[in-house]
Amino acid sequence: MSKVLVTGGAGYIGSHMCVELLQAGTDVVVLDNLSNSCAKSLEAVQRITQKKLNFIEGDLRDKSTLAKLFEHNDISAVLHFGGLKAVGESVNNPLSYYDNNVNGTLCLIEAMTNADVKTIVFSSTATVYGVPDTMPITEDFPTNPINPYGQTKLTIEHMLRDLHNSDPGWSISMLRYFNPVGAHPSGEIGENPNGIPNNLMPYLSQVAVGVLPRLQVFGDDYPTHDGTGIRDYIHVVDLVRGHLNALEFLQDNPVLAIHNLGTGTGHSVYEVVEAFEQASGKTIPCEVIERRAGDAAESFADPTKANEELNWRAEYDLHRMCVDSWRWQEMHPRGY
Repeated sequence: MSKVLVTGGAGYIGSHMCVELLQAGTDVVVLDNLSNSCAKSLEAVQRITQKKLNFIEGDLRDKSTLAKLFEHNDISAVLHFGGLKAVGESVNNPLSYYDNNVNGTLCLIEAMTNADVKTIVFSSTATVYGVPDTMPITEDFPTNPINPYGQTKLTIEHMLRDLHNSDPGWSISMLRYFNPVGAHPSGEIGENPNGIPNNLMPYLSQVAVGVLPRLQVFGDDYPTHDGTGIRDYIHVVDLVRGHLNALEFLQDNPVLAIHNLGTGTGHSVYEVVEAFEQASGKTIPCEVIERRAGDAAESFADPTKANEELNWRAEYDLHRMCVDSWRWQEMHPRGY
């Protein structure tokens, strides 16, 4: 494989992806506008791997930047992580999400078409399922996102499906993530959110390290064993390895494929808190507040299809997720 383009490669998942690609001997080009990420993550990636990557600071919606990128690099495939991802922010500012996520992807696909690059792995989300009636979630469940973030991801899925129907020469993998957590075992890269974290694990980490006073638990009256919401947490290293397997799968199968990436096991908020307290040796004060609109009682994957077709399965358990998250946070109390 010549070179792989990683959009959003300076972000949380993208930076971990770059490590796996470089360690697999792949040349990496990163495009990132640094709107919600930090170039220091890419410096850390190069330290971890002792290998160089090519970083281009630019926006997916800048067609001239994209055209030059494909012209000057022999790109064979694209791993597409670039996009905004905060649910609450998407509700307050939906048009910026449609512009960034959908329009950005459209510009990317046009540039790929012009360069005759027809292999893409797309970072989708389990949010496209909305609030299903039953668990676990398989890939053939109905899609019914309940927020603009999820809608933008589903719109992109529709766009990619229509593209493949119009030209079966495209090889497209759409990976629906559950809840990525954890950090690289070196502690050099990890989740580095701007402001108050939206997700449980970085929130917990920041309470443990003393940046935030307490964890806010959104409702403890759900119909679950301890009243808190249950989610399928997946270690970010497991997650990005799923993308390597997806790329290999596409090389052998020029198809459009959808796979869930999750562990298949749900953990409640309080279970994650307890595991994090054990991993960090810190006590996490909790404050129960009212539920967030649209939060399901539980959500976890059936990863059988990815296990069988991609020859992939999550290896790291909740304890490892917490240990690695804490190592990153302890080494970087204020992020990068």
